[in-house]
Amino acid sequence: MSEKDYYRRCLENMYGLRRFGIKLGLDTIRSILDGIGRPQQHFRTVHIAGSNGKGSVASALSTILHLCGYKTGLYTSPHLVRFNERICINNRPVSDRAVLEAYEAVNRLPPGEREPTFFEFTTAMALWIFAEEKADWAVIETGMGGRLDATNLLIPEVSVITNISLEHREYLGNSIAEISREKGGIIKQGKPLVTGAQQEEALAVLRETAAEKNAPFFRMGEHFRAKAQDKKIFHYQGIENHWKDMQTGLSGRYQMDNAALVLAVCEILIGQGYPVSLDQIRKGLLHNRWPGRLEIVSESPRVILDGAHNLDAARVLGDYLKEETADRKMIMVIGILDDKPYREMLDYLLPHCEKVIVCSPKTGRALPAEKLAAVSEEAGKDTEIISDVGNALASAMENAAARDAICVAGSLYVVGEAKEYLEKKGIPSFQREI
Repeated sequence: MSEKDYYRRCLENMYGLRRFGIKLGLDTIRSILDGIGRPQQHFRTVHIAGSNGKGSVASALSTILHLCGYKTGLYTSPHLVRFNERICINNRPVSDRAVLEAYEAVNRLPPGEREPTFFEFTTAMALWIFAEEKADWAVIETGMGGRLDATNLLIPEVSVITNISLEHREYLGNSIAEISREKGGIIKQGKPLVTGAQQEEALAVLRETAAEKNAPFFRMGEHFRAKAQDKKIFHYQGIENHWKDMQTGLSGRYQMDNAALVLAVCEILIGQGYPVSLDQIRKGLLHNRWPGRLEIVSESPRVILDGAHNLDAARVLGDYLKEETADRKMIMVIGILDDKPYREMLDYLLPHCEKVIVCSPKTGRALPAEKLAAVSEEAGKDTEIISDVGNALASAMENAAARDAICVAGSLYVVGEAKEYLEKKGIPSFQREI
């Protein structure tokens, strides 16, 4: 069997673990990590939870640490086109060979009390790779929640909770307070917490948890903030520092808040004695890229890819489209998963488009296209169903004028399939290497 075929077979085996669904708990991942030598103990970490912005914050921190001379791992999910995107070293996806070696290291362990989930398996693979690569740092994003997430055996130097919204209620709870308690589970004894949470009920839970763990607590808007100077430039008023004329490479005003979280973490690392320089912070923030989040891949017509996978993200995308594309005819290519508040999400997005093409990503969690189309038609939009994401995007591009805009949104699965189509058409996949 060729390496390419073996790689494909290993991925199929891992994807087959999805049939076990989501199992929150730490016993299985603890057993796996013990079996492969506790790789999480061989590098320093920043651990990131939250409802939105995890990836943007994680990629920026990874970029900055790499520029500061550290060998840096980055673990995020989901991937958009290739599995390897989930596990990066110095902002480059790991090789197929590294994936195979990690798969074999985990797969050779004797069976435990239950078979691991896909996320447990891939988390163990990522941590094993970072240890094998002798990473100095790893920036690790939770999959869901925090307290019982498979990543939560880490003892990070800093924990980050970006923000909190009502999501995954069947697993995390039915209130902001309950969900905050789950996400606050990543707070560790004596380790600082940086958060962008705003709701009083969320903050009350996070403050209480931090106090119980004797963990220093730093909240955006209270201990640090980003003050916009224009669409691109902001001043950072920080915990100890005031850094002027900062700029993030990511589009959208909300990215200034994400950048403030990044800068607060950098301040803490500097305070802990790690050599992180302001020049490298500036460069890393400016050069940071994160695919599928307000990513413009073409200008004629303008094609915007944005996951906008939950209500808050849809609201932010709607604000961006209102501000940045008001002078363009907008075609929306959209597909949403069945556990999302699709009517409310469409309320934010439909006012900014003239035509809607409804699609259905290749996942069992996809909402039937007919449901989305019905809402779009009720709103008086010119609506078409083209189930295949690539075909939907192709139709939009064929029928758009040079000055028009196309927005692909609603799910990272949709964005991933759109990127795969664009790659086949010769528009390259996004690269984070700098």
